[in-house]
Amino acid sequence: MRARWAVLSSVADQGVAALTNILVLVAAARLSTLADFARFSAVYLVFTVLLGVSGAYTGQPLVLKRGGGTETRGACRSAVAFTLLAAASLGALLAAVCFLVPGDTARALMMLGLVLPVVLGQDAVRYAFSTLQQPHLALLSDLLRLACVLGALGTQVYGASPARLIALWGLSALPALLLSAALLHRATAGAPMALRPLLRRGHLGQRFTVEFGVGNATSQLSVLGLSAVGNPLLVGALRGATTLFGPLNVLFTSATSFGPPLLGRITDERRRVRATAALAAVLAATAALWATALALLPDRAGRQLLGDTWSVAAALLPATGSQYAAMAVGTCGLLALRMLDPRTTLAIQVVFSLSAVAFLAGGYVLGGVQGAAWGLFLGSLCKAVVTWIRVSRLRRRPAAPREDVSADALPAAP
Repeated sequence: MRARWAVLSSVADQGVAALTNILVLVAAARLSTLADFARFSAVYLVFTVLLGVSGAYTGQPLVLKRGGGTETRGACRSAVAFTLLAAASLGALLAAVCFLVPGDTARALMMLGLVLPVVLGQDAVRYAFSTLQQPHLALLSDLLRLACVLGALGTQVYGASPARLIALWGLSALPALLLSAALLHRATAGAPMALRPLLRRGHLGQRFTVEFGVGNATSQLSVLGLSAVGNPLLVGALRGATTLFGPLNVLFTSATSFGPPLLGRITDERRRVRATAALAAVLAATAALWATALALLPDRAGRQLLGDTWSVAAALLPATGSQYAAMAVGTCGLLALRMLDPRTTLAIQVVFSLSAVAFLAGGYVLGGVQGAAWGLFLGSLCKAVVTWIRVSRLRRRPAAPREDVSADALPAAP
């Protein structure tokens, strides 16, 4: 019963965290003009990359700790303290540089720098609670954050500047950070703190950061680059479309998080791969049904969701829906590879993350924003196909001793 409650709390916490991110973007879209939402989305994309790097460097190595002894409790305190210090240093630098640069985007980036320790620190505590096997405390903190952010953004009127929205979004996480910090201090009282191991060469987080960079940040930064040299509305259009598919991100994250231990209970390798393929089919079908439901959404309801951004986001629904269906197949393919041979995943991530950037840029050159969206679909499709071809080849070779794949199976932060 206790294990079941922990799983339910962890799934619910991921759902609440993902829902918060979705509702923040929905609220910003409804409160902003099309141009201002594009600026907000660009800054929020920068935050997303920094959040992923933070989770990869400190969060994922932390959750590999086992037991609730003094060493684990000290590691939790150290990881949170390191994140706060690093975020404060980076945020101060970002704010100082952007203070000297004119423009609404620069002002929004400056605000991001000021609130960066709050938002990254609150996320780091979530990893700590997971490591301490107390996910219900993370859920409590995230519920408080959800209530505060909705309350803060709910007081704003149409036309709020991106900088104002970023500031309100960031500061609304402060009560959750203070609550979770107090709970963490109580749970880790007396445990020593050591920051130096986090800076040593060979720290596990360095590998995870590289994997995140090639697997996630590359495509996101390429969108920012295209918006800088091409159409600045590209970020807002793509971000608006992907916001509509936010619930699927929750499903993908849950599959990646809880797939390995659940599928690992199947002793026969062939049945395990078949179960993973069945999961891929279910998730791909869910993506197709979700895209169809969004396409049938009345225009008035769509504008209630995304405001002025709805018109451009709706035009991208076929491409984005196809991309998410391909992503479902590729995600489950990587899951199968990690259970067969975890050494094969990094090469695939590197090759096809770079390929996705090429497809994105090529699609934009040939067809503008629509072409860019279809380019992302082609990149995801190629990755999914090659991943399952690799799974098929590994299935045919002689069985090898099974390795611990827990490190490779861990996802980035939601």
